[in-house]
Amino acid sequence: MPVTTRRSQRLSDADLERLLALLEGADSAELKLTVPDSERRSAVLALGMDPLDAQIRQVYFFDTPDLALNEHGLVVRARRVQQRADDSVVKLRPVIPDKLPAGLRKSKTLVVEVDAMPGGYVCSASLKGTPAAGDVKAVAAGDRPIRKLFSKQQQAFFAGHAPEGAGWMTSWSWARSTS
Repeated sequence: MPVTTRRSQRLSDADLERLLALLEGADSAELKLTVPDSERRSAVLALGMDPLDAQIRQVYFFDTPDLALNEHGLVVRARRVQQRADDSVVKLRPVIPDKLPAGLRKSKTLVVEVDAMPGGYVCSASLKGTPAAGDVKAVAAGDRPIRKLFSKQQQAFFAGHAPEGAGWMTSWSWARSTS
């Protein structure tokens, strides 16, 4: 089988300076990469991972039918995780940590994170919540409204950044991802 290589994507000096400035104001950083299917087994072995220790997750992403939230840098999701409490997130990206309102920045449920991947990065602000037990499953079944998954603080954060007409009561759609 032929071996192919990809030229690495490097950040410019200016982009690297901007990234380092964002990291100073961030609470966390995640390095993200994609492992080709053909290399998955060797990556799992090299990292000493045991697939049987994996944690099952069911993730629901919410958006308007025309994906207006995504277009405005908003990510709204809820998640069920094996042997953990359900959670919900309203995320805004990109953000500049120093430009976030001081009151919001002090919130214990707000996390500013930088995601870095080959050739790029993005800084986001995630307002996290913990829905009542069983609520994510009930929303997925259509038995509860989506807004029940999100705290008043998350709903206010959403309202402050959502496009016009994309309120909590509008017709949203959702997609499920299980891993």
